[in-house]
Amino acid sequence: MTPTLKISQLTKRFGTVDALSDVSFEVGPGMRVALLGHNGAGKSTMMKIILGLIPATSGDVSVCGAAPGSGQARTQVAYLPENVAFHPALTGEEQIRFFLSLRGENPSQAIDLLSRVGLRDAARRRIGTYSKGMRQRVGLAQALIGRPRLLVLDEPTSGLDPVSRRDFYALLDGLAAEGAAILLSSHALTEVEARTDRILIVSKGRLVATGTLPELRHEAALPVAMLVTPAPGEGASLLADLPGAEAGTDGILRLTCPQAEKLALLARIAGFGDRVADLDVIPPSLEDIYSHFSRRDGQ
Repeated sequence: MTPTLKISQLTKRFGTVDALSDVSFEVGPGMRVALLGHNGAGKSTMMKIILGLIPATSGDVSVCGAAPGSGQARTQVAYLPENVAFHPALTGEEQIRFFLSLRGENPSQAIDLLSRVGLRDAARRRIGTYSKGMRQRVGLAQALIGRPRLLVLDEPTSGLDPVSRRDFYALLDGLAAEGAAILLSSHALTEVEARTDRILIVSKGRLVATGTLPELRHEAALPVAMLVTPAPGEGASLLADLPGAEAGTDGILRLTCPQAEKLALLARIAGFGDRVADLDVIPPSLEDIYSHFSRRDGQ
């Protein structure tokens, strides 16, 4: 399958500073890819190169089979920045009708687009009365014009409430199911953990880790945590039978083990039978994995 976005050995220098160094990855149709990194890691520079706003120093970038910023690429790419800006005197409908006209699309689609992002009832209100979250949704409606093949989203849920965030990711799921490729930059790691297919971690301009969440967990080899809830009256005896376990003030026993020893420890705890009331297995979170690779790179 031909990748929608293909980046090979991308390097970008500003004077003597390498903002990006030898970065390579692909995003295929229908893939949801999270781009993670600290402020200054090179994420925004990469997005600007993908959009054709600045040139690369070296390396190859293919956007929908075309050069970044070319007419062919621009018609198939949508971008949503972290902080959108629209004319406060225009209504949401007027703003989207304007963008539809610029893209050569039928302006009558405006209400449908605003409905997809939950703004139908506010479509005829002036944008100057919108909250930040509502303005962000106008930006998302604008990004959906023309059924783009690639969406580049920079902190897209900034300013959205929890319900709106859930609806936003449900919308992305639908777009991915239709074949759109999605590259999403976010600091909200708990949000993207379960809603992306692949994760890219950038540090100091270099791609330090890439893979699915299970693949990164395996590579990082971080310990697995287990929470054991003893049956009534069994706390002390279980604590004695589980070397290394620590008892919390709530009576729950917490212990960790290397991933390779997880099954053996589970079997051992299961052997305690009715002495155990409950057991939770907590794998390393995306935040744990991100911290691991960032520390390994000296952050």
